Amino acid sequence: MSGSSIQFHKIWIEQCEATKGIRDRYGLKSALGYLIGEKLFHFVQAAEQHPEFAAELPAFLAEIERLFKPEEISEYLDYLEKTKYLAPQEPALDLGELEEGEDEEWLENPIIGAEELLRFSRIRQLLHR
Repeated sequence: MSGSSIQFHKIWIEQCEATKGIRDRYGLKSALGYLIGEKLFHFVQAAEQHPEFAAELPAFLAEIERLFKPEEISEYLDYLEKTKYLAPQEPALDLGELEEGEDEEWLENPIIGAEELLRFSRIRQLLHR
């Protein structure tokens, strides 16, 4: 990366700042969903392929642990585990109920589903140091 390029691997700093406003305006669950359920998952995925993201991951995790209490993080991860990752799939699941593009790949492609489950397991371990 050149010095003048945008440093996407530092985006977590802005995302953590935005989380404070989300928590104030929409509540704890929305803030956790935004920062952990969305941004951290994408960041960990990027870190799997890009060393500059991997180098930033410890600082991002430390900031998440500063923003949220351990029990808040644990309860949110338990919620994700029960509702998304380990929930039995309904055979007649109405995909129309999902937000556009959300989880469709997870439901249709077992390889992507397995990668997401492994990523979730890794995030759980990283946040329970």
